[in-house]
Amino acid sequence: MNAEKFAIARADRPAPPSSLNEPIHDEQGEVVGAINCFHETTALHHAPDEPDDFFDTASVGLHIISGNGTILRVNRAELEMLGYTAEEYVGRNIAEFHLDAGTIEGMLSRLGRGERLVECPARLRAKDGSIRQVRITSTARMRDGKVINTRCQTQDVTEQLRAEELLRQQDRQLAATYEQASIGIAEVDIEGKLLRVNAHLAAMMGHSPEEILGRSIFDPALAEDVENDEAQFRRQVAGEIERYAIEKRFRRPDGSKIWVSIASSTVRDAGGRFLYAVRVQHDVTDRKRAEELLARRAEEQAALYEFTEGLQHSSGLDDVYNLAMDAIFRALRCQRASVLLFDGSGVMKFVASRGLSESYRRAVEGHSPWASDQTDPRPICIEDIELADLPEGLQGVIRAEGIRALSFIPISAEGRFLGKFMTYYDQPHTFAEGEIGLALTIARQLGFAAERARTEAARQHAERAARQLVAIVESSHDAIISKDLDGVITTWNTGAEHLFGYRAEEVIGQPVTILFPPDRLHEESDILARIRGGELVDHFETVRRRKDGTLVDISLTISPVRDSRGRIVGASKIARDITERKEAEAKLRDRERQLKDLLAAIPAAIYTTDAQGKITYFNEAAVELAGRTPTLGTDEWCVTWKLYWPDGRPLPHDECPMAVALKEGRPIRNAEAIAERPDGTRVPFIPYPTPLRDANGKIVGAVNMLVDVSERKQAETQQHVLFNELNHRVKNNMQMLQSLLRMAAMRTGSAEAQQVLNEATNRIAAMASAQQVLYGTADALRFKAQPFLDTVCHTAAQAFPPEVKVTCEAADIELSNDAAMPLALILNELLTNAVKHGVSGSGEGIVRVGLTREHESYVLFVEDDGPGFALEQVRQRSSGLQLVQGLARQLRGKFDVTRNPRSRCSVQFS
Repeated sequence: MNAEKFAIARADRPAPPSSLNEPIHDEQGEVVGAINCFHETTALHHAPDEPDDFFDTASVGLHIISGNGTILRVNRAELEMLGYTAEEYVGRNIAEFHLDAGTIEGMLSRLGRGERLVECPARLRAKDGSIRQVRITSTARMRDGKVINTRCQTQDVTEQLRAEELLRQQDRQLAATYEQASIGIAEVDIEGKLLRVNAHLAAMMGHSPEEILGRSIFDPALAEDVENDEAQFRRQVAGEIERYAIEKRFRRPDGSKIWVSIASSTVRDAGGRFLYAVRVQHDVTDRKRAEELLARRAEEQAALYEFTEGLQHSSGLDDVYNLAMDAIFRALRCQRASVLLFDGSGVMKFVASRGLSESYRRAVEGHSPWASDQTDPRPICIEDIELADLPEGLQGVIRAEGIRALSFIPISAEGRFLGKFMTYYDQPHTFAEGEIGLALTIARQLGFAAERARTEAARQHAERAARQLVAIVESSHDAIISKDLDGVITTWNTGAEHLFGYRAEEVIGQPVTILFPPDRLHEESDILARIRGGELVDHFETVRRRKDGTLVDISLTISPVRDSRGRIVGASKIARDITERKEAEAKLRDRERQLKDLLAAIPAAIYTTDAQGKITYFNEAAVELAGRTPTLGTDEWCVTWKLYWPDGRPLPHDECPMAVALKEGRPIRNAEAIAERPDGTRVPFIPYPTPLRDANGKIVGAVNMLVDVSERKQAETQQHVLFNELNHRVKNNMQMLQSLLRMAAMRTGSAEAQQVLNEATNRIAAMASAQQVLYGTADALRFKAQPFLDTVCHTAAQAFPPEVKVTCEAADIELSNDAAMPLALILNELLTNAVKHGVSGSGEGIVRVGLTREHESYVLFVEDDGPGFALEQVRQRSSGLQLVQGLARQLRGKFDVTRNPRSRCSVQFS
């Protein structure tokens, strides 16, 4: 400002009354001069007489400036808004606080012409460096055509603008989220017609969005089980309910069906009138399949239980065979079955069959894949007769019977091979491991029952049946327990020993509640009440406690036990460990959630095609990579405009990796191509095309992910540069800090302070050496143990006497970067302690350092030949050991000290 004058005055000369005088000091604090500032205040005297109370207490910012922009007066609201004091603000030119020079120049020019400014936008710089968005309303006071002063009102709109921008961002994000959501979302009008669907819902139903818009959600061509859905929807429209949830099946154009979970919520206007419903749809086909699998396992358990239960009351071989047939059909789900046993001459004969023709039985009777003296026959399963290596005659007989798959299950009892039972299937069949195990269990029980009936006389029948049942119970993998009506255990099988950890002699005579967690004790009284009423407790899932205190998920089947008069005298309980099933259910849920999260987070270009290569779906990243919006149902093979090989040769679309994947029915990997956008720019990318198949193995389409390699390489290059720059800056800062600590240690006169500063210097050096290792690795997240130990030990050894030798050895392991600094500081403290207390008085000695793996943990140790120490005795007076313990807890580890055979300090961490 031309009205301001600055002068340097002597320190011993007083400043004028209207001046601002500041003394100047030399390095010793002596006054050697002063700076005096003068400014013209004529315009201030021409300022209008504003009521002081109104001006100072106004809730909006107010200030008065002269014609040349000098701030003459300001109120408290404006000072608080910008963070300045009155001394820092008044007397300075207003342009100094404006971020945009052009804005304030224009405003002053307009005021000079006598214009009135109304809410002009501007940006002001606050004292803390932040930017305040404001609206300025100003009127100039004129005299003889010149501006005497200007009164300005400053309104802070920073938060308002920020909120408006946030609202706009949220609107954009909501629209993007709707379209890119990994769940199906639809809007349905009052008649049930689809008003809007996102791409995920359309893909879930196997249609494009255009194909299903306007169609009814109750269209039988789209969905099954629509009656309940429609009834609920009508109630929702009528306002009886605001939301409901339902599960139903959808038909897809390719003939497949999916199970979908639907949550329908009402959207109403301000008057409460129904506008539309928002339906959120999840594909729960996998869960339904899991439920079907669990139901099948429960059915198998029930079949096995009924078979076991029926054997207790069987009155002869016919009963045994019938029970076995029922169990085989129910548990193994075959279409036909038979039981064949060796007769007295060692020939395999049919003793029971269902669904087989007489001609077939005559043709195959006597055939056996095992010899009659076989000691350990194993099951034989033929999944497809057409692919089996069987004698031509036998294969022809089986084919003529309409059998496509079958199994031979050996029946043995008490170490003797008795025969077999067979299952037959009308279609090729895959025999799962669990299915074979279940068949062997049935065969074992059948064998015991058959052997009992064939070898025991009628007089011993009841006794032998009891022993047979005991054998079945003892051989069962399930826990089988009996108890009386008071809940006292009376029998306990091997399966129960394996499941609960108690031996029979430990629990027989004890109340069964020793197996109950405290929060489950109420279940026993309920179970006993149901048993006394003759009720079967079937498939009751609960939790029990083992001998070691751990809990186990089990499924219980409990039935009454009656005496010879039919009176209920106790209960028989079968307990099956269902931990694996529960874990499988949890894993299934985790996989579903992870898949949803993964699809929602993938930033790469992804699109799908049908079996003919027509584009059926693409995401926004695909549009961005291709530089164009593909046409669904028209574009083929790839979303790009033109394709080239990496060497620049044109690549026809029908020869691209996606076309090859569909034509050859295999995923394509390790391919690379170049996409040309319509604007001529080219993008190198790596495709990952993978064919999609239905349950029958037929290719129904493909999915492809295109990874932009150029952007990745640029990012890697930039990351490398930033990584090196960060390493350089951190290294310089640590070196500067070490220098400052050393200088402070040299200048201090306190021995105690000097020791503390030297220890701090050594700790900084250890951290610097760890940082050097981290930034020298190729992997940005992990580091190898051996170079880490070498570097930290070498750095620490520089502070030790030359006679002290430090050896270090580490296993071939890698550790997370998070562990580097705590380990470096721990190692520095333990090395310093070992050299200080563990070597001989002459300063000579060897300190051994190691980092090893022990089971699921790692162990860092420092050993010396000194006398060692008791941790509890020295911990309170050693800040270094306290630091080690704190760092060990940071690693979720444990610090330990031992003396034999060497003095050893170690930290075990996970």
